[in-house]
Amino acid sequence: MNQNKFLYHAVLHLGDNALILGHRLSEWCGHGPVLEQDIAMTNISLDLIGQARMYLDYAGKLTGENKNEDDLAYHRDGLDFKNFLITEIPNGDFADTIARQFFFDQWNVLYTKALMESKDETLSAIAQKAHKEVSYHQRWSSEWVVRLGDGTAESKEKMQRGIDDMWMFTGEMFIQTDEEKALVAEEILPDAAALKAQWEEQIKRLISDATLEMPTDDFMQSGGKEGVHTEYLGFILAEMQYLPRAYPDAQW
Repeated sequence: MNQNKFLYHAVLHLGDNALILGHRLSEWCGHGPVLEQDIAMTNISLDLIGQARMYLDYAGKLTGENKNEDDLAYHRDGLDFKNFLITEIPNGDFADTIARQFFFDQWNVLYTKALMESKDETLSAIAQKAHKEVSYHQRWSSEWVVRLGDGTAESKEKMQRGIDDMWMFTGEMFIQTDEEKALVAEEILPDAAALKAQWEEQIKRLISDATLEMPTDDFMQSGGKEGVHTEYLGFILAEMQYLPRAYPDAQW
């Protein structure tokens, strides 16, 4: 087993999730519905970018080519990114953003908690730091799902629509590649498929608390780990990567 290559791809996936979702949330800076939540989303974005740096720095070391987080964030093409599709979906309105964050946070808090038990010391250390931040993200998005769902008729309608629209991207969180399955067997990665029942239990409980309806559609989108993305990722990368690609030798 080429464990180093498998681990590189797995770490890249985790870094890409944090990087792309962090960039998406940063688009809310200065545009939040109220100042407090504008700041909250900006802080969550910064947390995710910080996590992306840790994951991508480790991935760079795994290449054996002296690459760092900037190389991997700014000098890869879209087909090389391995993030979940849900992380690249546009913000939409506030309820859409909350729905996207809600589904991802519920997965991320379970995954990072399990990842703390990894036999890979670096991954375990990253997960321990990330889990503290992700636990706050989970509380924040969960509270907003309940607040909007059990709020006015308009907020309820928008929150339900956001939940329904984002649902099709959640199945990908529990699909594992053959490489990931090999790392699970080595106790380096947690078994994502085994987290699904607990994730669904949390989702159902919070959606019930929000007086919303649980989506029932079985159709799911996937492909992010294999480099098959929505059209939106290209626009994100065009904006995010423009400066370092236009001036690759620039020093600040």
